[in-house]
Amino acid sequence: MTRSADDPRKRVIWGISLVLITVTALLGGTPGPAAAGAGATGAAGAPPVPVLSWGPCDGAEDGFECATARVPMDYRRPAGPTLALAVTRRAAADPTRRTGVLILHPGGPGNSGVNFARNSYEALPTSLRDTFDVVGYDMRGVARSGQVECWDDAQYAAAVDGARGAPGPGAFTEALRQGAAFAAACQERSGDLLAYIGTGSNAGDIDLLRQALGEETLSFYGRSFGSYVGTVYAARFPERVRAMVLDGAYDPRRYADMPYAYDAEQFAALDAAVGRFLDWCGRNAAACGFGEGHPQQAFEQLKRDLDAHPVITTSGRPATGYTLAYRLMFNINAGKEIWPYLGQALRSAQARQASFLLSPPSPASFDFLSVNTAVECADRLYPSSQPLLRTLIAAETASAPLMGPPIALGPPTYDHNHAPTCAQWPTERPSRFEGSYRAAGAAPILVLGTTGDPDTPYQDAVTLARTLASGRLLTFSAEGHTAYHRSACISTLVDAYLSTLALPARGTICADETPPQPLDRRSTSPEVDETHDVIPVL
Repeated sequence: MTRSADDPRKRVIWGISLVLITVTALLGGTPGPAAAGAGATGAAGAPPVPVLSWGPCDGAEDGFECATARVPMDYRRPAGPTLALAVTRRAAADPTRRTGVLILHPGGPGNSGVNFARNSYEALPTSLRDTFDVVGYDMRGVARSGQVECWDDAQYAAAVDGARGAPGPGAFTEALRQGAAFAAACQERSGDLLAYIGTGSNAGDIDLLRQALGEETLSFYGRSFGSYVGTVYAARFPERVRAMVLDGAYDPRRYADMPYAYDAEQFAALDAAVGRFLDWCGRNAAACGFGEGHPQQAFEQLKRDLDAHPVITTSGRPATGYTLAYRLMFNINAGKEIWPYLGQALRSAQARQASFLLSPPSPASFDFLSVNTAVECADRLYPSSQPLLRTLIAAETASAPLMGPPIALGPPTYDHNHAPTCAQWPTERPSRFEGSYRAAGAAPILVLGTTGDPDTPYQDAVTLARTLASGRLLTFSAEGHTAYHRSACISTLVDAYLSTLALPARGTICADETPPQPLDRRSTSPEVDETHDVIPVL
């Protein structure tokens, strides 16, 4: 293993952390208004428990029923204006063995929890379906629960169509301008909601749902951002946790309070994962089919070629080097099994043929991306200094040369590039969580980390398991994002824990990742729409 002091990327990341600490001190502390103890009830007392009136779900006959939960918009005024949250559940298949409720949280932020629960149900083992009421909800600001609106479809399409895979001079100024324009559009179109979509309030919503469902405790599975939601819930309501699985976990303190340092680690993880895939292409030219033995150079050239001569897609919109990087950012999350398909897609892009990597971000994803940015701006404190922003984005792109420049300097979209928007965020943050993440008094919490995770670095899971008073780390030695149902070993241990509360032994490592699959082994191409999140079927 490379020592940190000898790794250039690690030196850059440590440099980012030191610059952030130094400059923030010179600026007089971390700027940005926020309410201490966000999400706590005010002097008026506890908010009323929602009444759930269950009925059919949009005419679907899948065994689920749906309801609406009224929760306080601002938990400082528990009897004030309310928000309507969409909730769904499917009752335990064997009522005589019913254990309680299992909430499934898809993360994002921006994915629909209602859809996640309904679309993932069949992937759950019989042991869980028989004994749990499976519950999902759209968190505040998402889908059926008051969708956050920022840019309209035309504005978003213009921004992503104009982005480049190899940004040139003036890219930072344009990113800053777009960040300000996006933040202003969020304020204009969703200003009444914008301050109240943070995770402190989201955790309060979950506990009101628990009470509305008539449960003393709950079980919870959260993936990716859902792991942060679960962490905050456990921190605020530790005695209400029966069992909790946090998959693709966040380091909560760095995420919320040191966002530049967190982003730097995320960029490094993404670049490293893409680099490992391209290295595999170099060693397996026939299986990959891209790069003719020099895939990293071919990838960089392909971005520049697409920037200079975009491919016009069937929708009439251009696919540039930015399009390539954006799609690869999501598809690399699937792990080694799709590496041959990524190679084929890169080869098709090189030949200017149809490729799932040349699908511009579409209106189907813009709602997801709007919430993704807005919730993180509500949760995280980015210093407002533009010189600091310029310095640290430059450092991030230097440490992640494959993917950093297009993503960090592109328009507001996904996790990694929120700094230019959040540093100019127009609202207070009364719904952000600011307490301890120890969750002292909670039942044992199982934290899943994947060693080659491109989206939530493995070290985050290690740190979270140590941060939680009752955390237990379970490691998946593999590429790709999250672990549950990507590994039979992981799934067996998770299912046993949720069913019986039996924890895996300390130090357990599962290493049964599916290897790269030959092209003739898969009947469908990888997904294009990154907003459709489900628990995969083993």
